Amino acid sequence: MIREPLTGNRVIRTVLPAEADTVAALHARARATYYPGGVPDDGTDWIAAWRGVIRRPDAHVLCAVECGRIAGVASFRTPEGAPAESVTLFQFHVDPDHWGSGVGTALHTACVEQWRVDGKRTAVLDVHVDNQRARAFYGRRGWVAEPFDGSRHLRLHLMIGGE
Repeated sequence: MIREPLTGNRVIRTVLPAEADTVAALHARARATYYPGGVPDDGTDWIAAWRGVIRRPDAHVLCAVECGRIAGVASFRTPEGAPAESVTLFQFHVDPDHWGSGVGTALHTACVEQWRVDGKRTAVLDVHVDNQRARAFYGRRGWVAEPFDGSRHLRLHLMIGGE
């Protein structure tokens, strides 16, 4: 479990199952910013999906809370069959109203700290190819892209340094 560092009015903590609807709404607001035609409706019940992830015993779902409200969320775990020293960042979203406020940086720092505690050496994530803001954010934090294969997502890798 991640500790709850407090910086001003910001807390990084584990998301609670009862907060799945809040997380799903934040997720939708963040995704809407990089889909020019609107977020495609693929039939996913995002509240149920988030509730399931939050309850997974092998997953971490962290949130950044600003002044009592969830402003960012990250979920990660080691997928079945993947090397134990690796981790996949499946979701990382900051409410657009909080962009540029340090929420993303604080949340990313907490993720990397947890990965180090868990003995992870590498992290991977997929980012939507049109999400230039996210690609720049991750690039500033050392994530490196694989050669682009023409799909809608780009795979990024991060080497996690030791203490």
